[in-house]
Amino acid sequence: MTDFAGLGVAETILRALRDEGYTNATPIQTRAIPPLLEGKDLLGIAQTGTGKTCAFAVPIIQRLLSHPRRAAPGTVRALILAPTRELAVQINDSFRAYGRHARLRTAVIVGGVGMGPQIQALAGGLDVLVATPGRLMDHMEQRRVRLDVTEVVVLDEADHMLDLGFIVPIRRIVSKLPKTRQTLFFSATMPREIAVLADEMLRNPTRVEVTPVATTAERVEQQAYFVDSKSKRDLLVEILSAKNVERALVFTRTKRGADRVAKILGEVGIVSGAIHGNKSQGHRQRTLGDFKAGRTRVLVATDIAARGIDVDGVTHVVNFELPEVPETYVHRIGRTARAGATGIAISLCDNEERHLLRAIEKVTRQQIPTEDRRDPARRLDAEMTTPVPRPRRQQSHQQAKPQFAGHGKPQQRPHGESRSAHRPAGPRTDGGAAKPAGAKGPNAKGPGAKPQGAKNRWRRRGPAGAQG
Repeated sequence: MTDFAGLGVAETILRALRDEGYTNATPIQTRAIPPLLEGKDLLGIAQTGTGKTCAFAVPIIQRLLSHPRRAAPGTVRALILAPTRELAVQINDSFRAYGRHARLRTAVIVGGVGMGPQIQALAGGLDVLVATPGRLMDHMEQRRVRLDVTEVVVLDEADHMLDLGFIVPIRRIVSKLPKTRQTLFFSATMPREIAVLADEMLRNPTRVEVTPVATTAERVEQQAYFVDSKSKRDLLVEILSAKNVERALVFTRTKRGADRVAKILGEVGIVSGAIHGNKSQGHRQRTLGDFKAGRTRVLVATDIAARGIDVDGVTHVVNFELPEVPETYVHRIGRTARAGATGIAISLCDNEERHLLRAIEKVTRQQIPTEDRRDPARRLDAEMTTPVPRPRRQQSHQQAKPQFAGHGKPQQRPHGESRSAHRPAGPRTDGGAAKPAGAKGPNAKGPGAKPQGAKNRWRRRGPAGAQG
């Protein structure tokens, strides 16, 4: 273990670190702080929970202390870009904590709150500005802040910036920075677009990689349950009712889904809160504060809102819905097993999410243990309707009969059921109700004939349940 004093950290900052209870540096801090103190650019590949905020905040504070000067009105000495409001607020809190004896002027600029205090803070000049790209661009377009004298810039969670479509605004922001600067670039994964952006921003960087790209935390016990979509809520309640679930994060793909899950949990007496992009910043901060303080045991969140949740003691992460982007799974389960602790990650996987689970296993290069928790009747039905390979020997029309997989009896419809019951579901284009088998329409040419255009109508429809 390496202490911060051995890394060359100034006494003013060491006192603040001791106040926070920090004595020994984490691996990324040990490897990143020395080159950053030398003024080098840095490419850091690290998951959340590794201590990367401290790894870049401490050297930046020390640089500002070593070259003391008052920032001119409307200028910023150090700029940190973060993808979400929560993460920006968290980073700003860290700078205030580590720089409490340094008397630095810091501010956080995010959307969802009033412009007034932000305008006032920028007008006075800042040592450290933590901002989300969208709101920073708003102020830049109004000429309330300029970046031509900024000394250090940090891009945190760059891969999530890509997910949110911030790459173009980031390039516009970077174009306003001076060429002579120190640049720090952090990302948990390194897709091609992010690698290109890193090459554009960095000059001969020191590369620090504390975990392999797209791998999951080693101390997280992972489990996936195959479950019917309608049974997910019951299984979620069962999981969260266990005594060993002390503090849990539940992830959904949509804002509406987060609200729905929180409502379901509340109906069975599990106190929870939900945060997502449609919630006001004040509501999100209060909900997150209740979760940190232990007043709520469960927090339901979307991926975007969860960026910036830095809460120790999360024992369980539950993926109520699997993410569409495999790398997002890495970020999700990284919310547990922090600071040397262990954690459990549970994924609820319905039949339509099987391909998402396979994609996650491919990207993380590991097989996630699975257990089938589907209803036995539904499980059997799914197995019986599995397509059967066409036999090699050619059969006559009379010999060929549709069969259930693994069964010799021909498939039969219930008595009185028409063939239309097995057609794909979807909106009718004729606006009328389905006719019984054999009914004559106005254009029928004989007994049992279908209306004209019926064949094309079914061909035009998409698969059952498809949405535009």
